[in-house]
Amino acid sequence: MKRKAVALYSGGLDSTLAIRLIQNQGIDILAVHFYTGFCITETKRRRGEKKEDGTHYMNPALKYAAKYGFPLEIVDISDGYMDVILNPKYGYGANINPCIDCRIYMFKKAKQIMEEIGADFIISGEVLGQRPKSQKSIPMKIIERDSGLEGLILRPLSAKRLPPTIPEIKGWVDREKLEGIVGRSRKRQLELAKELGIDEFESPAGGCCYLTDENYAHKYRETMEVEGKITQEDLILFTVGRHFRLDSGTKVIVSRNEGENNFLSGFSNRYPYFEPIGKGPVAIAKPLHDNILDEDDKQIIANIIARYSKTVDGKIDVKYNNEEILTGIPFDDETLNQWRISLWKSNQT
Repeated sequence: MKRKAVALYSGGLDSTLAIRLIQNQGIDILAVHFYTGFCITETKRRRGEKKEDGTHYMNPALKYAAKYGFPLEIVDISDGYMDVILNPKYGYGANINPCIDCRIYMFKKAKQIMEEIGADFIISGEVLGQRPKSQKSIPMKIIERDSGLEGLILRPLSAKRLPPTIPEIKGWVDREKLEGIVGRSRKRQLELAKELGIDEFESPAGGCCYLTDENYAHKYRETMEVEGKITQEDLILFTVGRHFRLDSGTKVIVSRNEGENNFLSGFSNRYPYFEPIGKGPVAIAKPLHDNILDEDDKQIIANIIARYSKTVDGKIDVKYNNEEILTGIPFDDETLNQWRISLWKSNQT
């Protein structure tokens, strides 16, 4: 009887190697890429943003599954993911990354797919000791237990340094043909890529998840301290634009490119909305109360937009809620810095 496995697939080198190692043992693979809403590359792709060289972002899972010839299913698991972020049972990593809870959530979803298609086990490209929060022996055991997959998660790249799994014990997979990689060095993965004919892959540098990003975490903590709560919409808006907090408590988000212009324009019916007459960034404002801006804040926001726009005679006209016209005069950076959330420091000790 031919066995089948579900593979958690990021599009990175490790998960590509894990799939190829198991494919080479005659196992049918369904690769699954989970969309949480917090993958940096995929979020920019969906917004239509471009890289510095003018090319469009591409989902690496789609790209490399097609290149290396294995079936891929993209599954949106963003509904319900907010609770994982806001209420992690096992806490956060260095930033706002609930890595252990995230893995449990993903493996539970993978288990559902495994059962639906009649697969026998799950594989993952995780490497023992590569990540400080979730890729150590004890967290791996917790993840297996809490996801209901004890013995059914095979990690081919580190298998020889981990207890044998059910697929190995039952002989579905030959343990001797798996790897024993430990730690953060990429040397063995690069050697293995050559051996397996993996000649192109995504660079691991920079990370893919907004939740591991220090700037994202900074916005999260600032909002929690100032506003006392985080909404699902906040989690999305933290991924876009330049963020400012005015003296009144109003938050201002200013776009940085055309993709973000289009994205923020989608919030124009929910928040006070600013758009220059001519080329330039757009902005939304989030007052602390009643969604109403005072005149001073309106003018400040028009001036912030002017700072990032091409002005005529040092000025630019800005539409407010498509009704009122304000004249923006660019602030200097010293003035802007008093409101930049990126420079915010907590009052809590």
